[in-house]
Amino acid sequence: MSAQDSNQSKDLQTSESLAYIRQILAELRFVAEREGAEMLCYLIEMAYIEATDIQTGRRKLSAGHNKRNSPRGMPI
Repeated sequence: MSAQDSNQSKDLQTSESLAYIRQILAELRFVAEREGAEMLCYLIEMAYIEATDIQTGRRKLSAGHNKRNSPRGMPI
């Protein structure tokens, strides 16, 4: 596999991941609205817009995402 093929494969995977994220966010937005959680609706909408902007190329992925401290994890 050439470097160009590898980049195209990674771009396709990123695009599919972003499409999945947008789909899940849309579903979460529906649930939050049904429950009357206005602030949560707003935050989900902002995440949806961010994912859309990245997917359409209006905004780049975080430049230094691999230089940040790793997340501590979130209890669920």
